[in-house]
Amino acid sequence: MAQFPEVRLRRYRLDQGIRRMLGMEFPTPNKFIWPLFIVEGQNVINPIKTLPGQYFCSIDMVTSALEPVIKSGIGAVLLFGFVENNLKTDDGAYAFNENGLVQQAIREIKRHFPEFPIFTDTGVSGYTTHGHNGMSDENGQIDNDATLQLLTKVAISQAEAGASCVAPSGMMDGQIQALRTELDKSGFYQVLIMSYAVKFASNCYDTFPYAVQTPRKHDQRVKTYLAPPNDIQQALRESGLDELEGADFVMVKPAIFYLDVIHQIKNKANVPVVAYNVSGEYSMIHAMAKQNWSDLYPLAGESLLAIHRAGADLIISYWANQYDKIFMEMKR
Repeated sequence: MAQFPEVRLRRYRLDQGIRRMLGMEFPTPNKFIWPLFIVEGQNVINPIKTLPGQYFCSIDMVTSALEPVIKSGIGAVLLFGFVENNLKTDDGAYAFNENGLVQQAIREIKRHFPEFPIFTDTGVSGYTTHGHNGMSDENGQIDNDATLQLLTKVAISQAEAGASCVAPSGMMDGQIQALRTELDKSGFYQVLIMSYAVKFASNCYDTFPYAVQTPRKHDQRVKTYLAPPNDIQQALRESGLDELEGADFVMVKPAIFYLDVIHQIKNKANVPVVAYNVSGEYSMIHAMAKQNWSDLYPLAGESLLAIHRAGADLIISYWANQYDKIFMEMKR
């Protein structure tokens, strides 16, 4: 094999045009899904303190918030309902209220943007008094099978409102099979399911609005349903089982901290792989920029490219509503 001085790899890097020809393309905007938080009220677009550049949005402001994102080419939105404590119950029943925040938001978006894909978080952690993504039994433990019945009700209500894809986030055993069965029974064959197939028990969720509102950081019950970060074999099995149960997408969450898992699942999966670039990963980059330790958008772009390079087909990211600024930096 030829070596220096005949081989000079800097030849590839000296000209910007050559660098662009040889380099991996930055993922196009239609590969991104933007998370959006829906709240009660009128004319509400309130900044989320832990997520700079993100907002709580009332239903009447949803279309104006989405319009520039849709024009930029972003592929889809992922809706979360953020309710006040008076609407929370032990069983999270508000999550399947036909006039709930998410259900109303779906209908509002469909009226204005009928072809735009709407993904929905099909979980109950934002609707339960205890902040967990499942129902509790008499001993205070998360009841897997009772939660399945609850999640199917949430999925049906979201499908009825017009959701394109439901995304069960509770990591309950059998949740994909349960949702697929009930959706099909109800005639919603066309509704996709995006599985939170590998949702790790991570510290990167602490800036997520649900976590801020109902802290559960030191509640060991979380570890009984979220995947352990140090057991990759179990993560791969989770993804494979969800695919067998009928998942149309499998997700890895978080993204940057688990690039190796994204890569391994991509090599095994027969469905598209989604990576959730979570709140903590987003907030950390903002914190670096705030301290003037790095430039915001170049660092954001580099992190998104890493997720894409690991094998993610789609990326759920809070950076999606800033795509144009990031893309311009990546072209430099």
